[in-house]
Amino acid sequence: MLLKIYPENPSQRAIDQVVKCLQDGGIIIYPTDTIYGIGCDIFEPKSVERITEILGDKKKKNATTFTRSDLSNLSDYTKPIPNNIFKAMKKGLPGPFTFILEANNNVPKLLQSNKKTVGIRVPDNNIIREIVRQLGHPILSTSVKDDDEVIEYTTDPELIHEKYDRMVDIVIDGGYGDNTPSTVVDCTSGDIEIVREGKGDISILQ
Repeated sequence: MLLKIYPENPSQRAIDQVVKCLQDGGIIIYPTDTIYGIGCDIFEPKSVERITEILGDKKKKNATTFTRSDLSNLSDYTKPIPNNIFKAMKKGLPGPFTFILEANNNVPKLLQSNKKTVGIRVPDNNIIREIVRQLGHPILSTSVKDDDEVIEYTTDPELIHEKYDRMVDIVIDGGYGDNTPSTVVDCTSGDIEIVREGKGDISILQ
């Protein structure tokens, strides 16, 4: 279903509907500050499996980003974060950055994989941050964007709905999305390394 939510003043009733969908094992497509994302509750193994099926083998490895409402309780999912990295994260988030950190032992169990890293994302978007805040823990996320081509369905929620309606439970219409992905920052070495330059201005991380 296509569910309209206004980012300036998200309806509590609509947020409740999305949170319940996630708790019931549903998959949602939601707006961010960059490209629309696909997400599910990290504590719902069948939903995690469904997301990897939607992505296909080629992109399965990408489904290791946790979308959060803020930077609290990162240690639930990551190894200790050096001060310089945490300061950079505080400067860049909420915002269009994905920070790659070393995962702790909780992540492989949740994702049923041997993944040793996890991406952390806090989008500057009221809708998804409020959903995650009320859910009470992160959602597993990846972007709707096709890595091989930039096409219209990545920005128009109605076209996204047409393409994914049978694969997901709710497509949130939060207005047109962006075609520029987040800037990906690898922090696993203890220093900041830009893996993909996207929408985020890397100068603010210094």
